Amino acid sequence: MSAQRIIRLSVAVLASGVSFALSWPYWRNFEYWAESRTLWLGYFIVGFLLAVYVFYVFFNSLGTLFAHDALERAERAASTGEVSADGEEAS
Repeated sequence: MSAQRIIRLSVAVLASGVSFALSWPYWRNFEYWAESRTLWLGYFIVGFLLAVYVFYVFFNSLGTLFAHDALERAERAASTGEVSADGEEAS
């Protein structure tokens, strides 16, 4: 597994944990607890896993978006003959 994937997965788990904490019924004085705590536990587990997946896919898409932007900038610089930020002439 590459370092980028590990970082994206770690950030996705962290963001899902924050989302999980914000959705905890404690913040609403346990007004929304259902009769069956087992179903709530299942609801939170499935919700947490879905949140990790959604954040992970979002971060992957964001990385792809930045990669495309970098390619377009390099192509634009090459077509105009600009010098890149590190001092090398774009070819």
